[in-house]
Amino acid sequence: MLAPRRSTPLPKFPSHAMTMPARPFMLSLALCGTTVMAGLAVRFEPLGLPSFVTKYAGSMLWAAMIYWIVSTLLPVRRLRIVTLLSGSIASAVEFFKLYHSPGMDAFRHTVPGILLLGRIFSVWDLVAYWIAIGIAAYLDTSLRHAES
Repeated sequence: MLAPRRSTPLPKFPSHAMTMPARPFMLSLALCGTTVMAGLAVRFEPLGLPSFVTKYAGSMLWAAMIYWIVSTLLPVRRLRIVTLLSGSIASAVEFFKLYHSPGMDAFRHTVPGILLLGRIFSVWDLVAYWIAIGIAAYLDTSLRHAES
């Protein structure tokens, strides 16, 4: 038996609820560049910051960078999808730290290995990543709506 037809149409959601307006590419480059420079400064410059701040600020900036990359590659996807994908990538990289092989461990002791993958698994890094991605998503939403 077929369901009866609806007499009232389904509600229409505003387009911004489904997608985000595209962010200008030059703004994406500026966000990525600024985040990378801030992350390198926090990790490698003697800023006199406490080690806790250096550790987690660097982790948070790394996660924000993942968000900027994903949101640039998927410019008009829903915010929730971009945020969850970014958090999933950051979490997967963190869990990848549990895998050890001689070659991978050697790579993790190089500067690119430290910056891209890190060395030691930490649940606190996962927390820092998700907080940073949430902050980046909020900032991104504000920037995109200010542009439109």
